[in-house]
Amino acid sequence: MTEPAPFSIGAFSRASGLTVKALRHYHERGLLVPARVDRQTGYRAYSQANLDTAAMIRAMRELEVPLDEIAVILAECREDQDLLVYLKRHKAHLATKLEHYQGLVGRIDQVINYEQEVQRVMQEHHGTREIAEREVEPVLVAGLRMKSRYSDCGSGFAQIAKRLGRHIAGKAMCLYYDGEYREDDADFEPCFPIRKGGQAEGLDIRTLPGCRCVTLVHPGPYDTLKYSYAKVLAYANDKGYEIDLPTREVYLKGPGMIFKGNPKKYLTEIQLPIKA
Repeated sequence: MTEPAPFSIGAFSRASGLTVKALRHYHERGLLVPARVDRQTGYRAYSQANLDTAAMIRAMRELEVPLDEIAVILAECREDQDLLVYLKRHKAHLATKLEHYQGLVGRIDQVINYEQEVQRVMQEHHGTREIAEREVEPVLVAGLRMKSRYSDCGSGFAQIAKRLGRHIAGKAMCLYYDGEYREDDADFEPCFPIRKGGQAEGLDIRTLPGCRCVTLVHPGPYDTLKYSYAKVLAYANDKGYEIDLPTREVYLKGPGMIFKGNPKKYLTEIQLPIKA
């Protein structure tokens, strides 16, 4: 019986559904070696048997099996049942990647939700620069009490976010328990509102009571907060109000989750609870 005429690389490309570029690459990798190669012209001729190998490679690539793994499969497998061990291993690898990418999607959602909330808050507080008195509703929080420098509160927020990130339900806030400014041993508590209660070692999860507060939204860097504190404290003093501790700061707009952002655009709401 006469052997079928060999395929040119172009005809084999059409027959196999693989591009000429891919065929050359698979030849270089030793995965799909043509039946004949002319040493002088480099002309590749493919056989009917090459079509079976091409079909196997194409099927494996559609499953995103790496080329190194395909080389092993081509060398060791002759029937579908021989593929089981390799396919099970590849499935486990894909499952691990899926879990990884699901985690990334969750983190991206956090960034998107954070920035959307920031935009909403900025629109809500646009032009709000006046001292006000208002009722602050009770809120469930997770807090980390610290005695340190004020600048260390960021590490407290990071610890809470790392442990309860998916349960966070509002803007970061900090409670201040000192009635005076302190240098190295300030008593404060970074907090996040959370969706549900429970326990987390080292964190205090509780409902922060509602109260009536004197409030002022401070625009700008944190190191200029003292000027807004001077205004709001003077207002409370003129009204004869006694301030209850802890006082609160709510960070309506601060450093982003990726970029630090422009401190001139930060918004911090100072809340001074009024003793009943």
